[in-house]
Amino acid sequence: MTLTDIWFALVAVLLTGYVVLDGFDLGAGVLYPFVARDEGERAVVRTSIGPLWDGNEVWLVAGGGALFAAFPLVYAAVFSGFYLAIMLFLFGLILRAVALEFRHRETHAAWKPLWDAAFFLGSLLPAVLLGCAFANLVRGVPLDAHGDYAGRFVDLLNPYALLVAVTGLSLLVTHGAAWLELKAGPGALHDRVRRLRRLSFWAFVALLAATTAATFSAAPRATDLVLGRAAGWLFLALLAASLVYTAWALYRGGERGAFLGSAATVVALAGLGAVGNYPEMVPARGTPPQTSLTVASASSGDTTLAAMLVIAVIGLPLVLLYTAWVYRVFRGKVTTAEAEY
Repeated sequence: MTLTDIWFALVAVLLTGYVVLDGFDLGAGVLYPFVARDEGERAVVRTSIGPLWDGNEVWLVAGGGALFAAFPLVYAAVFSGFYLAIMLFLFGLILRAVALEFRHRETHAAWKPLWDAAFFLGSLLPAVLLGCAFANLVRGVPLDAHGDYAGRFVDLLNPYALLVAVTGLSLLVTHGAAWLELKAGPGALHDRVRRLRRLSFWAFVALLAATTAATFSAAPRATDLVLGRAAGWLFLALLAASLVYTAWALYRGGERGAFLGSAATVVALAGLGAVGNYPEMVPARGTPPQTSLTVASASSGDTTLAAMLVIAVIGLPLVLLYTAWVYRVFRGKVTTAEAEY
């Protein structure tokens, strides 16, 4: 295994960690107007993610920084070609953060619905765009001879990307519902979340079946690589096991099991995407395949990669310890009386 392979895996781990951790925040925000019926229930939803969402975004910052340092050409191509999509994604994250803070401090009743709507939109927009980005990186995008994106923003919103976006949204909603069920105390909110979790999970299973069928025609290279590699079968087995386990947890298992099941599903799908792309990081579509950005052609020099690896070996355990500590401190149920965010 070369340094470029190690960094490909590290970037994948960091970005997957972000989706697993911030994914339930986004899912909870999308569910917010549908499950919270009064002021107390709205406060419970906000408090369940309030102390965690900003720490979860550390994984996104770390993943973006690792991509910039290890694969600068990929960083440049993605951030320049997907500029509008990335700006909309960041706008959603900023809107969510502002909405959470102002909603917590707002004293005028007339403004509260506005901040509630902003919290919902700031959660929905990033959740949808994550699926679109994932689909286009699996399907491939048009690249010119310099490895720059040669398409338009609307080209990213192709039918396959929209299907994957809706599928991903249903998964994050399921993930968010599992988190809210884990955090909400007994009562109407807890029961409402449980019903919606079951509905969103089965909607995700149906959409996943449709997406799988579409992937064979939209991204044949990726499907061939997944089916032709041992790692691909490993992640397929993890996906199947996570779906079965989550289905069991819907009716028989505990709340923690349902959350872990949806988290494992996110990991499995991210792993399949990585296996289906490697060694390409940005596959070319509709243009000569040699314009694709691979781990070899888009990476920094070995000296930079080695130095960054030392930093990662020190920094990543610290991020893991911090994350574990925060979740331990804020473990347990959130009741209406305790909710204050």
